Amino acid sequence: MFGSTRRESVKRMRLGLLLVTSALVVGTACGSTDDSADAGSAEAPSSAFPDNPATGTPVRIGVINPEGGPAISMPDNRRAAEAAAEYANAHLGGIGGHPIELEICAAKEDPASNQDCANQMVEKGVAAVVVPSSGHGAAMVPIITGAGIPYMTPSGTTPAELTSPSAYALNSGFPGSLAAMANYAAEQGYQKVAAFVIDTGAVIASTQALGDSTFGAAGVELKIAPVTPGTPDATPQVSAGLADGVDAVAVIGDATMCTSVLRSMMTLGADQAKMIIQPCLDPSVIDAVGDSLDGATAFLGADIDSDEPEAVLYRSVMERYAPDADINGFTFTGYQAMLGLIRAAEGLEGEPTSAAIDDAIKTAVDVPMPAADGITFTCDGTAMPGMPAVCANQGIIATVEGGKATDPKVGQ
Repeated sequence: MFGSTRRESVKRMRLGLLLVTSALVVGTACGSTDDSADAGSAEAPSSAFPDNPATGTPVRIGVINPEGGPAISMPDNRRAAEAAAEYANAHLGGIGGHPIELEICAAKEDPASNQDCANQMVEKGVAAVVVPSSGHGAAMVPIITGAGIPYMTPSGTTPAELTSPSAYALNSGFPGSLAAMANYAAEQGYQKVAAFVIDTGAVIASTQALGDSTFGAAGVELKIAPVTPGTPDATPQVSAGLADGVDAVAVIGDATMCTSVLRSMMTLGADQAKMIIQPCLDPSVIDAVGDSLDGATAFLGADIDSDEPEAVLYRSVMERYAPDADINGFTFTGYQAMLGLIRAAEGLEGEPTSAAIDDAIKTAVDVPMPAADGITFTCDGTAMPGMPAVCANQGIIATVEGGKATDPKVGQ
């Protein structure tokens, strides 16, 4: 969908740009407590829940999830991972016929805590580790993969997660999304795009560098407008960003920043086309800005709202095995990472040792991506040049209508 330019621009990405993703992971972690009962109404067919319980000896899988920290806590990610494991144990034969037993470690999203969780996983002898979301992969990956244990996450945020042997990132995350935005902008004929970017750490400098290698390669001028985290009224920044006749805007930040920028656009009567990432679809944003996001283009890591089979399965599994969890925001990452591991290891034969699971992941081809209809992943190191741990270079592009991502399509 996005054309061949994306492949060329991706080759020029620098691993240092992953600081952008790391900061966004931390910044977008706290979601709404609203439920999503008004998402797609379809229910998964009975064929998605076959009577195939796991009966062998248990296989222990570790889950390291940010919970209980002073700035970030995402318990629903863990609940989603638990739901996926329960679903697999009851209906998919677990992993290679072996029921999954989870070893949970709540990390406080600081290097010491995450490192401690990684050491615990090694001490407990888990066969694999799933990390739904974290900005501290660098503290965990060397310990886990150094012990011969495969490490899987939906979207890596550090070079260690995207380059280390036996580390697997299911998708290309924010760098891929920005590259897709650039090529979409070129396809739409936009000459200049203003990117409102959360001003945290090295995010601005990194986004500028990534913009040079993506928007620049696509022939689109990118104007970056920094927005300080927690800014309640971003009207001055938005007004400055919209000067000089921009054709479209990109909003790159957490839910609070999305709300501030979008409200300011409403105040200014700005009608430029909008490109957003997943945090801008948080229910708190939709509640605050109403239908002003209708028509925006969303670049996503998952489709959880549509009536496509994978989205329906996600909602059905969560309803059955984690009915009290909020399925919005980044909750899907726990489900996607756990079920991704389970699907990748489907061809495992014999005992589910770390080495056997690692080999199964490496040799699995075109595995359906959970909660992302039409996308498959292959973890053989070829999906993203320079990032051998990335397993897929595709994402989802959708149109926002009524606060939901509609008409999702796969972009490459």
